[in-house]
Amino acid sequence: MTAAPHSFTSGNTPAVALRSTPQTVVWGYIRADAPPVLRIKSGQTVAIDTVSHQGINKQDPVTHFGAAGIAREQVLQDAVDIYRDAARPEQGGGAHVLTGPIYIEEAQPGDMLEVRILDIEFRVPYGQNHTASGWGVLPELLADPVSKIIKLDIKRGVALFSGAIEIPLAPFMGIMAVAPPPDTPRVSTKPPGAYGGNMDCKQLKAGATLHLPVFNAGALFYTGDGHAVQGDGEVDGTAIEISLAPTLQFIVHKGAGKAMRWPRAEDATHYIVMGMATDLDAALKNAVQEAVDCLQQKAGLSAADAYALASLGVDFRVGEAVNVVKMVYGMIPKILFRQTPEYWRKE
Repeated sequence: MTAAPHSFTSGNTPAVALRSTPQTVVWGYIRADAPPVLRIKSGQTVAIDTVSHQGINKQDPVTHFGAAGIAREQVLQDAVDIYRDAARPEQGGGAHVLTGPIYIEEAQPGDMLEVRILDIEFRVPYGQNHTASGWGVLPELLADPVSKIIKLDIKRGVALFSGAIEIPLAPFMGIMAVAPPPDTPRVSTKPPGAYGGNMDCKQLKAGATLHLPVFNAGALFYTGDGHAVQGDGEVDGTAIEISLAPTLQFIVHKGAGKAMRWPRAEDATHYIVMGMATDLDAALKNAVQEAVDCLQQKAGLSAADAYALASLGVDFRVGEAVNVVKMVYGMIPKILFRQTPEYWRKE
């Protein structure tokens, strides 16, 4: 597929737009065996429409959101079309709808894909939080499913949780991923992994950068699971789930993914390392090891000094506590270093 030109540029490279349609989404899986829906070159930017799975999993979105007072004209036609026509996941697949895959021509196994998050736009002025018995960190708390449609005041930048509570908006993509290694050609969208996926890392907002190891020719990038705002941990199992449109720039770094065990990220003020495991203690251990390795690479420290600095200057946070595989991330302040390379975006 060749995407239509969009209305802006990043540097000297025009962006292209990728819509979310039944033909350009994959439901429930991150796949290495799906044909690309878009081919681009390293350095190009893409404006990507995504559709939230909330509101289309069990009934048509017009009926679902209409019951909460959402007008028909505020329901995305994309969501209606995907509910009606997209192939649903087989047993074992996740709930998420992902747009992709995008094939980056220069990417090969062993490379690293840099994903610059240039912008994230809201597509609708409402989202949904959903939980149920057996979900989240307190699976025994509730006896029945609970869904809460939450309207947004996008102009003011807040979610209208209740008459007395407003939550500042901080949109990010819950899932950004490359395809998994070809010996496992499809994985559920629910747990994250070395390929990225359902990391639910709230730091991956506009202005941040994600680094992913490449396992397949073209990398085969997917995104979806938009969040209007989420606390670290996503403790009841969901955020304010919403349809978003990120604009991303893709840059291939040859050979730089060979030693990567987990995704890494960066913003103007921090290096961000991640660790994952089904056990939270093991996820923390993996994140601390990533921090030690990063500090050794960035500052030429011994293992002992890097370990000490991780204890003194790095904050470790539970990013994801609910999706089978837990994710812990470490925030390494760039101010620790006398010199750091200039970042692509100043905040």
